[in-house]
Amino acid sequence: MNRTDFVWALGRPTIGAAVSVVTRLRVYGRERMPMEGGLVVAANHFSWIDPPVLGAATPRTLYYMAKVEAHRVPGLGHLMRSFGAFSVRRGESDRDAVRTMRQLVRDGHALGLFVEGTRQRSGVPGPVQPGAAMVAINEGAPVICAAIYGSFEWRLGNFSPVSVAWGRPMSFDGLPRGGKGYKEASAEIEHELRRLWEWLGGVHELGRPRDATPPS
Repeated sequence: MNRTDFVWALGRPTIGAAVSVVTRLRVYGRERMPMEGGLVVAANHFSWIDPPVLGAATPRTLYYMAKVEAHRVPGLGHLMRSFGAFSVRRGESDRDAVRTMRQLVRDGHALGLFVEGTRQRSGVPGPVQPGAAMVAINEGAPVICAAIYGSFEWRLGNFSPVSVAWGRPMSFDGLPRGGKGYKEASAEIEHELRRLWEWLGGVHELGRPRDATPPS
């Protein structure tokens, strides 16, 4: 167990448990995540609560990419880095971040990306940026989508319910490296995230039954 895995092992029964309580978190399809090998986790993003929610919902250590501004916040930046997060400069080409993403997946880790690139203010998942597809295609790794529902309405203290639905691993082995392949793969990821998110909407309307199974 490396240092990051150790921090995650401590964080699950503490931070993860607290987040699960305040969001009334319910997770569907957790067993679909491969437990070994390089992997890209593609999630949608509405709220600052999404990273700890996704962390509580995943059975693996996730190495998150987060904007450099968050890393500069006293205390928060250190906490994020202790959990394996690394920074990216938004709005420009950040080759260091790209190298880190690819190396993590190449080394057999699970890379966590909020694939829209920023929080969505509309309340619905937005366009998917090409980063997840680029890493998956170049490293020959699968992508697994994790749709987050309810965090747009969640506020500290209101205990609004939040749910996560996992898709099945997606392979893009047949797509070419470069813009055309990244665009096609990103469209598939966007479609899958939206499909899972809409399914969660229906599950919430039904009262979030525990035995619901995400669509395949």
